[in-house]
Amino acid sequence: MLKFLVIGVAIYVLYRLFANDWLKKMKKDKHEEDADRERKIAAGEMVKDPECGTYVAVDSSITVRNGETVYHFCSYDCRDSFLKKLEKGAATDKIEPQ
Repeated sequence: MLKFLVIGVAIYVLYRLFANDWLKKMKKDKHEEDADRERKIAAGEMVKDPECGTYVAVDSSITVRNGETVYHFCSYDCRDSFLKKLEKGAATDKIEPQ
């Protein structure tokens, strides 16, 4: 009987040790993601809208993916105009992806 009690306590202690490590890691990962997001906002990463040429923040831009290329737009009007040009077969070599 004493053997089962000792084994049970040992299993519980090991569980608590690993559970605490896992919870700390999860909190650390979340903190790192938040810090990375804050760094991007503070850095003010800006990209150029291929349609009108204005600069827009990466986090607040409207994006369109064409294969592996991602285009960032300042507004839905610029995006729609760009998509119409793509549909008509306009030369995409003039467009510089960001």
